[in-house]
Amino acid sequence: MDRAQRLKRLSFRASHRGTKEADMLIGGFCDAFAEGWDDAALSWFEALIEEEDVEIMAWAIGTAPPPARYAGPMMQAMQRLDYIQVAR
Repeated sequence: MDRAQRLKRLSFRASHRGTKEADMLIGGFCDAFAEGWDDAALSWFEALIEEEDVEIMAWAIGTAPPPARYAGPMMQAMQRLDYIQVAR
């Protein structure tokens, strides 16, 4: 699969999670940063979105520590939550 297809697939899967909150958090993170990710970061995110939404959200908002496999700069960027677009 080429990079453009991979990004499109990731964006769709990240923003169609089943709840608006998960779509905004997980999909928003993907939409904000995926274009700049290298193959390792894409692979990290592909693995992450296989996890349960409640787990990902808990790691992102800090109510649970992320497992070692997800800890690091990518999770820290997700934890900033500055990429979530909130309608006013």
